[in-house]
Amino acid sequence: MASTDEAGAGNDQHGPHTVDGVTVTPPGLVRRAVTASGIGNVTEWYDFGVYAYLETTIQIVFLPPGTAGGPVITAALFAASFVARPFGGLFFGPLADRIGRTKTLATTMLLMAIATFGIGVLPTYASIGLAAPLLLLVCRLLQGFSTGGEYAGAMTFVAEYAPDRRRGFLASFLEFGTITGYLLGAAVVTVLQTVLGENSPELLSWGWRIPFLIALPMGMIGLYLRYRLEETPAFSQLSSSSEEQSKQSFREFFRAAARYGWRPVLVCGGLVIVFNVTNYTLTTVVPTYLTETLGQYGAPTLTTTTSHVLQIVLFLVLLAVVPVLGRLGDRVGRRPIILTGCIMLVVLALPAFLLMRTGSITGVLGGLLLLGLTMVCFNATMPSTLPSLFSTGVRYGSLAITFNIAVSVFGGTTSVIVEGLIALTGVLVMPAVYLMLAAVVGLVAVRYLREPGSRPLPGSDPAAESDEEAREIAAAR
Repeated sequence: MASTDEAGAGNDQHGPHTVDGVTVTPPGLVRRAVTASGIGNVTEWYDFGVYAYLETTIQIVFLPPGTAGGPVITAALFAASFVARPFGGLFFGPLADRIGRTKTLATTMLLMAIATFGIGVLPTYASIGLAAPLLLLVCRLLQGFSTGGEYAGAMTFVAEYAPDRRRGFLASFLEFGTITGYLLGAAVVTVLQTVLGENSPELLSWGWRIPFLIALPMGMIGLYLRYRLEETPAFSQLSSSSEEQSKQSFREFFRAAARYGWRPVLVCGGLVIVFNVTNYTLTTVVPTYLTETLGQYGAPTLTTTTSHVLQIVLFLVLLAVVPVLGRLGDRVGRRPIILTGCIMLVVLALPAFLLMRTGSITGVLGGLLLLGLTMVCFNATMPSTLPSLFSTGVRYGSLAITFNIAVSVFGGTTSVIVEGLIALTGVLVMPAVYLMLAAVVGLVAVRYLREPGSRPLPGSDPAAESDEEAREIAAAR
């Protein structure tokens, strides 16, 4: 029997409504929400892919000729955006818990596109001297500030729209967007370098700008899609029933931690560390490692184009695996998949880098696949697991603050730390050691993680994708 809420909604099957106390969000609306959220990930990681693959070019264009430690400085410029991420989380997280998810995500999308486009129009060192890397730093900080509210918000948005029984599968498409963005960035740079030549005069004078300029139209598409979406059902329900709580989200984050313990925050931080150290090792450390770092210590290297092509092959494989593991997480739980990823990282990190040291195409591809199949265990599960750690009234803020502090301290600094450790010790498998340490942190976090399964999000009603499923859930309660 339908509830009075359903009757009040006029049996509107085209928008969120309730049936017997269960929130029903039609599949078409959920697909729009996933697409609008994922486009932000595409844009964000498109930028990261472009920067990682153009790192050598950026070093030539923005730094004085012959700068000592050029790769480390360029990696530091990349890591600089992570300094701003916690501030973005502190600003956008509580703001979204106060004014809503949709408006906040539209704002972060716009800022991100403008900052990436800005890099594409910057003067070079040859034109304005040291002001060039300083302006690049400003754009990177703006990117980091906007990203501080972007990814946590996208996770929250999809999790609050998704039916409980399909949250793992649907949320995994955020990482599908991440990989797509990185692939797109890699493909654009690879085509440019193939057509114009690696660090050719044409690439150094104007070609390098093209990938960054493309970000603006991508961002405008994402902005349009996000503005067309309604607020999430969970936030709408909270706003109507507990408006005061939504206006106190920043304080509520600390109050909730003090009242219920810091366990969700610490578990979230641990999971984010293992997820992002693995992610940034593969996406920012490995491209330079294969083409430059190995050669500095007498080991065989790959050409830039060969390295790019192998990584594109890897990420095409991962694209196919992410939704499969996301669906599996809905059936067997997210915790076993995350645990598997941590164990694989402990066991396979060293063999992966030993294979990459061989310099052969087969060996490098094998090493990349070992790391990639480990990382995909996290890609497929984290977007549905992390939002389930926090209640609706503080979810966006708590997740944004915790996520971005952990990413900034451990994930975004991965390339700088690893480059520094290799330079200090001369040990070429140092990235594997760093990955294994991150895996241990992840194992501890998994130990204290409560399986989210197909349960409702904390502070939210059960969620279904049809009236029939809602009645089934209501009958089982």
